[in-house]
Amino acid sequence: MTLATLAAGVVQVVGGVLGAPAIVGLIQHLKARLQGRRGPSVLQPYRELRRLWGKSGVTPEPHTFIYTVAPAVAAASTILALLLLPIGGHGPDWGLGHDALVLIGLLALARFAITLAAWDTTSGFALMGGARDLMFSVFVEGLLLLVLVLLALPLHSTDLLSMSHAATLPEVWSRPAHWAAAVAFCLVIVAETGRQPVDNPDTHLELTMVHEGPLLEYAGRELAYLQWSAAAKHWIMLVLACELVIPNPVSFAAQVAVLGGGVLLLSVALAVCETVQAKMRVLRVPLLLGSGVALCLLGLASWFAGGGG
Repeated sequence: MTLATLAAGVVQVVGGVLGAPAIVGLIQHLKARLQGRRGPSVLQPYRELRRLWGKSGVTPEPHTFIYTVAPAVAAASTILALLLLPIGGHGPDWGLGHDALVLIGLLALARFAITLAAWDTTSGFALMGGARDLMFSVFVEGLLLLVLVLLALPLHSTDLLSMSHAATLPEVWSRPAHWAAAVAFCLVIVAETGRQPVDNPDTHLELTMVHEGPLLEYAGRELAYLQWSAAAKHWIMLVLACELVIPNPVSFAAQVAVLGGGVLLLSVALAVCETVQAKMRVLRVPLLLGSGVALCLLGLASWFAGGGG
């Protein structure tokens, strides 16, 4: 194992497990500042996780083992997804490989576990949020798959390390397919992280919530697992954007520097987006994501019309 691979593994674990809540805190803090409010500290998510970790859980009735194991399944799936991420074009082999399709499957498994728990408790508002999340997932996962297919075309591989290497090639930026993937991936980030205009993570208004709905029946450590998983998904999406979409230098140290700056800039962009854009109606979200699918199909057509590579 080279020094770069070892350093990439450290960033995978430390950044994903410990640094992910800071992204959520930064977005909340910047959004409050842009709206003229003092807002919470960047460290507020850590305080909430510490508070929840010290509290006991709840046992709603009715419930089965599904409700009990769902937070652990969601957290475990998210941790495995973290270990697939390329960091500076490198990543240790944790026995999982680095295939993009495996990453999609792990994210889908985490979503399915949480939604299944909402069905298990038969809570009306949890069911409502879970049903909406499943409806969105049909479009989000399909759009993410199309984006990753476009990004895999230059080197004809769905291996995330190879796809990260493709972002260092100057010729990919002259192809419309890569630009289409970049724009569509912006929609994926907003939808997967549950930010506006798809969802409002700062409200618990029952009639409009989506991602927060299935979490209503949880408390204590189980809720801490789920909140951390939601924060880690921010890290996963932003790292993928920096590694696969934006231009990268060749050297490992420079790529890590670009990764840090890219995550920061994308966090600021999410805060600005939430400030200037109100939450849209639930039934209009599939139309927004469908436009990303159409853009990806146009990019795919342009690739084959141009002779591929």
